[in-house]
Amino acid sequence: MQLFRRLQRRWWRHRLRRPEFRFLFDPPPAGEWVAVDCETTGLDTARDEIIAIGAVRIRGQRILTSERLELIVRPGIALSAPSIRIHRLREMDVRTGLAPEEAIRRFLEFVGNRPLVGYYLEFDVAMLDKLVRPFLGIPLPQEKIEVSALYYDHKYRQNPNTFIDLRFMEILRDLNLPLRDEHDAFNDALMAALAFVKLHRPA
Repeated sequence: MQLFRRLQRRWWRHRLRRPEFRFLFDPPPAGEWVAVDCETTGLDTARDEIIAIGAVRIRGQRILTSERLELIVRPGIALSAPSIRIHRLREMDVRTGLAPEEAIRRFLEFVGNRPLVGYYLEFDVAMLDKLVRPFLGIPLPQEKIEVSALYYDHKYRQNPNTFIDLRFMEILRDLNLPLRDEHDAFNDALMAALAFVKLHRPA
């Protein structure tokens, strides 16, 4: 797996369309990560689009809330009623958002080469890659760390025979972390960062 990962990154670096983003392939800063979350028009990765991106940097055991990213993105499709109800972003809110290319540029500059952390990160990465691939010619090359996988390993070590509830709110409750009422990209990224800091086992 490590060999495949190295070869894959080498190929992506060769395919990179924008030389100014070669820093994405540099070794990441030791003990730094970025928690990320996206709000979207829906859950269909083929059809739906990003409307908000939230991210916050983590350094060691500290969440750097002063080093945060909150972007509203202008989608190419109309918002559905369920999307507006969940995310509280209306057509008038996203109409003045960033163009997707500008949003992904800012996101990449903020994240840099740091590993990405998140809950249900596979979905967020798939949505981000819809913007990253046309922009860079490659998918996001950073390491990805799934919070629910860290939590599963944590609970399994405690009791291999127990049922493990991987719903995000249940993970936060079990870890005695604060539950935030606000449902937006930044707050979801922040909660993922809190869980990561509690679960991460330094090498």
